[in-house]
Amino acid sequence: MSDEKIKQLPKLWLGDHYNEGIGRDDIFDKLREECGVFGAFNVPDACSLGYYGLHALQHRGEESAGMATVESASGKFSYHRNMGLVKEVFDQTALEGLPGDRVIGHVRYSTAGESKLANAQPLIFKYRDGDLGVATNGNIVNAPSIRKELEMQGSIFQTTSDTEVIAHLIARSSKDFVSAAKDALQRIIGGFAFLIMTNDKLLVASDPHGLRPLVMGRLGDGYVFASETCALETVGAEYERDVQPGELLVLDKDGLRVDRFEKLERRATCAMEYIYFARPDSDINGINLHSARKRMGRQLALESFIDADIVTGVPDSSISAAIGYAEQTGIPYELGLIKNKYTGRTFIQPSQELREKGVKMKLSAVRKVVEGKRVVMIDDSIVRGTTSLRIVNMLREAGATEVHVCITSPPFKNPCYYGIDTPDRKELIASQKTVEEIRQAINADSLYFLSNEGFIEAVGGNDGEYNRGMCLACFDNDYPTPVDPTSEKSCSC
Repeated sequence: MSDEKIKQLPKLWLGDHYNEGIGRDDIFDKLREECGVFGAFNVPDACSLGYYGLHALQHRGEESAGMATVESASGKFSYHRNMGLVKEVFDQTALEGLPGDRVIGHVRYSTAGESKLANAQPLIFKYRDGDLGVATNGNIVNAPSIRKELEMQGSIFQTTSDTEVIAHLIARSSKDFVSAAKDALQRIIGGFAFLIMTNDKLLVASDPHGLRPLVMGRLGDGYVFASETCALETVGAEYERDVQPGELLVLDKDGLRVDRFEKLERRATCAMEYIYFARPDSDINGINLHSARKRMGRQLALESFIDADIVTGVPDSSISAAIGYAEQTGIPYELGLIKNKYTGRTFIQPSQELREKGVKMKLSAVRKVVEGKRVVMIDDSIVRGTTSLRIVNMLREAGATEVHVCITSPPFKNPCYYGIDTPDRKELIASQKTVEEIRQAINADSLYFLSNEGFIEAVGGNDGEYNRGMCLACFDNDYPTPVDPTSEKSCSC
């Protein structure tokens, strides 16, 4: 990486909002994935395909959704985006207004204070060669310095999204569109998966480390791209391969051309995709998430056996690991915790008393299952510790005689700079307390985390790659790109 790019790293980059705290007091103190992207090229009724593809990726972002389409015959560019879930944003009228055989789409989760329509993606621009749409998953770490530079040169930004800098870099270039895009991608630092569409081209790009997942599929004579393979399955596309780190795919009337904007420096796919974010029916780098999570549970059992009566997982992401733990130990797996799937999104900020009731609205302990039992509770991570405390207490109130907590990741100690909404380092309980102190804070009888080595072995991957091709910076502070150590935040797309 050039010295010039490193100099552009920000002193404090908080994503869609600058110099503000996250400020989100969520009932469930969980890490949040920022967004998901979906695209298709040379497919009939592309917007319908996009609708179902985005619906499959809804877990990656629930605050806004959008799509842009192009009719190849006329080059007509159409788009629609709004706040809300995919099914709320796209009714029949909206879909009828999106004709074409090419589409890019986006679902978004944002940090507090910046959940607004202006930042909903795809971001749409007019430039000298026509229309330009951009959708991305991830974070551009050096976006603030690039933005400041461009503003000094006269650029006027319409959003607070880091994604907008790529459009300005492309528009200001005197080169042809593809060359301008390559230059722009070479300037930015971070983790990202881009879909960039004009009236006649679709560009697909993954950052040089492959931090954010992006896959390619085939559907008839067309191509489909998505953040996860589950979206390919949903639309009936056949998985072809993962988009490689540093790769740039160019699709136009002449078909698909494979190019690169950067060499592969070090594959470092986000570990939390394997642990928590991606759907269990998705595959990342050829690894099925359900199977990987079962292996995490098995490995955790080998490292931390507990004499107990039942094993239960915190739904939904920990169910697979709980099954693996139960299979390895022979302790029966039970549905000791049930998630209410119909609560929807909550925007109110209730009193503390109502907040505690809100936990039970979203998650319930099954009294007849846990009463009088020694319970092993499997979860994927501990962030601040507030949720773990509430769930442990919920199990105790339901009659559990002991509650032992096992976490299928190493302690989460460091903030993410690549597209995960994390709190300040000082709010990450594992960076401030020992394991014993965390155990006491969450009121558990015992607490165990999966080791770094155990996690790497459980996920699998290529033995020849560092950490088997994963980024474990949130656990070991080893970031694959330069980051400013004074910065304490993640971002939003």
